[in-house]
Amino acid sequence: TRINFFITSLLSSGGFFFLSGKEANLVGLYVNPGNQGFAAIRKGTYVDKSGLISLVNRTLGTAGKLTCISRPRRFGKSFAAQMLTAYYDRSCDSRSLFADLAIANAPDFETHRNRYDVLCVDMTGILADAPDKLQVVSFLKDTLVQELRRCWPDAEREETLTGTLYQTVRHTGVPFVCIIDEWDVLFREMDDMRVQEEYIELLRALFKNINLTNQVFAGVYMTGILPIRKYRHQSAVSDFQEYTMVDPSIYAEYVGFTEADVRSLCGQYGADFEELKKWYDGYVFPQAGSIYNPSSVMKALERRSLQSYWVATTAYDSLRVYIDMDFEGVQEAIISMLGGSPCKVDTYLFENDLQHIDSRDAMLTLLIHLGYLSYDLEKSEASIPNEEIRREFIRSIRHGKREELAALVRNSDSLLRAVLEGDEARVAEAVAGVHETGVAPLYYNDEQSLRYVIRFAFLSAVDEYVRIEELPSGRGYADVVYLPKKQSALPALVVELKWDKPVEAAIDQIRDRRYPSVLEQYGGEVVLVGITYNAATKEHVCRLERV
Repeated sequence: TRINFFITSLLSSGGFFFLSGKEANLVGLYVNPGNQGFAAIRKGTYVDKSGLISLVNRTLGTAGKLTCISRPRRFGKSFAAQMLTAYYDRSCDSRSLFADLAIANAPDFETHRNRYDVLCVDMTGILADAPDKLQVVSFLKDTLVQELRRCWPDAEREETLTGTLYQTVRHTGVPFVCIIDEWDVLFREMDDMRVQEEYIELLRALFKNINLTNQVFAGVYMTGILPIRKYRHQSAVSDFQEYTMVDPSIYAEYVGFTEADVRSLCGQYGADFEELKKWYDGYVFPQAGSIYNPSSVMKALERRSLQSYWVATTAYDSLRVYIDMDFEGVQEAIISMLGGSPCKVDTYLFENDLQHIDSRDAMLTLLIHLGYLSYDLEKSEASIPNEEIRREFIRSIRHGKREELAALVRNSDSLLRAVLEGDEARVAEAVAGVHETGVAPLYYNDEQSLRYVIRFAFLSAVDEYVRIEELPSGRGYADVVYLPKKQSALPALVVELKWDKPVEAAIDQIRDRRYPSVLEQYGGEVVLVGITYNAATKEHVCRLERV
């Protein structure tokens, strides 16, 4: 029955591979699971990431055979694991699944295709299946030993997992490619130190034992959310070549969708590329350029709606917890990034351990690895990557414990409502409230410092508007223009700022320089917003006019 089911599965996935009688049982849940997972992925819209296989092929049988890739949730880690499993697993023939992909043209395509026994373990699934979470490591070892014995009953028996793997390779003469998905889940979702110690010991036994590792494994590909380099027992996994969101190096184009990928998808779906770029771009790496969140892009295209999809897969409370951490400089960093300016981050201060977040830089580095921030390695700067994540920050701040940040957002909400309702006094009051939250120097020095406050005063406008600073007109530049996004029915806003001058001068300048004429293609209503600050009275004054 098992063999018949196996044959049926292979036929339905488009691949079949004849096995000798001795090897007829080499299919399992974790041992040689076949290519059905990748076959299912190929039936949908698939962006070709098979070039990743060539990078892994280069490592097979070398001193650099241990690879660890860390990515945020929903960035395609499991898709890559299933692709690699389908490619290496010798229990099936996956030629047809890769025939139209880039890897099929690589010189090493046939060299490694379906040539290895594969050990594919999803640690999230293992944790979920374990009857006793405190015994999850023993459950993992026992499960793998039992499956190896079922697949190769004639191999010499050993009691331990390492011994069973060794005897299996001696019996078959075929090394394993080991694929571990979500390797770090026991560190992220369990606080029991004993369980983590047992897990570390298992990793050490598998990948730190030089003789065993070299004889049993042709290669190891491990994925997770957090990097591995600085765990307190780093010697257990220090031999891994690590590629992270801080420095993905040669794997950069496989972090997510490239700009070329997204342009191609927009052509297939008839979508506006520039709109998708505003929402989901923002992760930039020198080796690959712009990288997009693949999960969010696909959902936006399939549902024909630009929304925050990725953050909906994780509780926003997690971001709120980190924002609320009381480390010196955190508030200033968040304010700077919300205003569109990056901030310096020392990523080396993060120990890659959720239990040891003890500084501003450690917290911000964690947010980089979680995908809430992008990172410029050359400049050592972090920033909020896109519209999707910016909204999540604002949502978390509104309901967080940092009163100064919450007050900033509340004042911004109030200001935007006041502008749209034509309440000049409330606009001036809201601008003053933003200034009092400390987002700018205590005293204005010039119009530039006033503009800095206005950037935050209109923070809530990012939901409905695109901000353009110094928009050129026929006779100069508008200080700030907020242009409604396509789906918005709100009027455009032209903001002119003056320091120690009558507020009428701001409105007159807008009229004189014909700023609204720049918006003729927009074709909708425009609100002229003049804001001034009097250094003597310490008062803000506002004038509003609809055109």
